[in-house]
Amino acid sequence: MSVRRVLGLAELDRGRPALPVGELSSDARLLAQDLIDTMRASPACVGLAAPQIGVPLRAFVLDVSGHRKARTVHGELVLFDPELLEAQETEVAREGCMSVPDLTGDVARATRIVLRGRDVAGAEKVIRTDAFEARAVLHELDHLDGLVFLDRLAGPGALHARRVYR
Repeated sequence: MSVRRVLGLAELDRGRPALPVGELSSDARLLAQDLIDTMRASPACVGLAAPQIGVPLRAFVLDVSGHRKARTVHGELVLFDPELLEAQETEVAREGCMSVPDLTGDVARATRIVLRGRDVAGAEKVIRTDAFEARAVLHELDHLDGLVFLDRLAGPGALHARRVYR
């Protein structure tokens, strides 16, 4: 039995890959702004994928500016139809997610990646990044592929209750 089913999350993201955005329209730009606004309104959120707000399209927003674990920082980044081109090295680290608010988990992710996507203006972007920004990008790409971090736990004992800081 999967961790998702045990935790009552069987319907979370429904395990379905998001659909390509294709031609960028005014609706795609509105989606980008909605993703940005939702991310900014959510404490400690550094990224958000369209499926997390009920839109089954391949789009995400990310901004790790000021995060203590970030080395490379591209600032506010919105990508449509992102595609992972390269992934190197792997490190296990703790992740949390707005879709699973009460839990965190230890997940192995590449520490250096290259991806391609289109920005809000429709221009193709190739992004090279590392460390925490790479982890955050891969986390959002998982959402676009119908996965959450629970699907990638590093093994037994890798699931944790989220700490609450006061």
